[in-house]
Amino acid sequence: MEIRSTTDQDLGTFIDIFHAALGHFPDTPDADGGGVWWAATEPDRGLLAVTADGRPVGTAGAHTFELTLPGQAVLPVSGVTAVGVLATHRRQGVLTAMMRRQLADLRARGEFLSVLLASEAGIYGRFGYGPATYTERLTVRRHRAAFAAPRAEGAADTRAGGSVELLRRAECGAILEEIYDRYRRTQPGALSRPHRWWELGAGQVPIARTPRYVAVHRDADGTPDGYASYWKDGDTLRVDETVAVDDAGYAALARYAIGHDLVDEVVFRHCSPDHPLRWQLADLRAADLGGESDWLWVRLLDVPRALTSRGWFVDGELVLDVDDPFLGERRRHLLTVRDGKAECVPTDREPDLSLDIRDLGSVYLGGTAPSALVRAGHIRAHRPGAAVLADALFRAERAPHCLHWF
Repeated sequence: MEIRSTTDQDLGTFIDIFHAALGHFPDTPDADGGGVWWAATEPDRGLLAVTADGRPVGTAGAHTFELTLPGQAVLPVSGVTAVGVLATHRRQGVLTAMMRRQLADLRARGEFLSVLLASEAGIYGRFGYGPATYTERLTVRRHRAAFAAPRAEGAADTRAGGSVELLRRAECGAILEEIYDRYRRTQPGALSRPHRWWELGAGQVPIARTPRYVAVHRDADGTPDGYASYWKDGDTLRVDETVAVDDAGYAALARYAIGHDLVDEVVFRHCSPDHPLRWQLADLRAADLGGESDWLWVRLLDVPRALTSRGWFVDGELVLDVDDPFLGERRRHLLTVRDGKAECVPTDREPDLSLDIRDLGSVYLGGTAPSALVRAGHIRAHRPGAAVLADALFRAERAPHCLHWF
């Protein structure tokens, strides 16, 4: 079995083998080669698993993204994608060989973080990936969905200022791209959406060219600062994605959607676990949470670089004993945080926490509390108070959230 890099000439084979692994047939691209989810594939970042007699049987790819870390640091990251093995060759070590080769290639590129969306939650933990962001679906019953006035003294009324403009998806690609880029630079856990994705209509709506109505919010100065992509499905308004640079814009778009005529309920897909919309309703029970799921999975390839690249909000010191069984590495690190910056150096001191690299990936963006993994039996706390300190250290300014699908 050979694992080799792909080139432009391999793109057709790569796409065919991946679809065959899923039991699907590829969609037909538009005349310009776009309009399909795989239009943004980067052929020079792909891998093919090839048998001794030259038959391709597996694929693994990667996209070039930026990831926003706690503290609003924006850094390069690889988005692993199109991982598949033909059913004829599963459970023969093909996937493991591709994952090992891919991680080696990422390190050779100087990268220290890798992310993916897991098709099955039981697969990628053994390769060192841990779930790091989560998403929820919010279903609002219109007849009960009155908005409450803010109670805090001096709080801005989200009903005031700005305007909403109705457009069609085909009319506003550039506006959506600009709004999303502003949003993702301040949201921990958000990934960039490169221009070529928007240009080619790759991925899912609203990047894809699928017909949708789009409500664009403009602030009091007329600058676009939010959008909601939606469609009507019988008596339900389904909102694919709501993006805004601040809570006021998001609330205005929610009001617009909930006020739509001829629907009984509004379903907001992809809500952050800490989003305030439920609390902005006069009746808390007018909105039902459901569809909670993991989303972005994170894998650290260089622990010191990763820990010193994100922002921190509490001072403290922890000794982390980190085991990376897939790469056969185990190292002990002294993490020291002062004034929002971290130093991470090798140490022989006794550990405060012992953890697997996948668990460090889960807590890295602040979306999973270390104490939860201690209680689950995955992280070992060696002294009283270590888990509490870790919770305080690893938290982000708000819950990490990723909307991008790849």
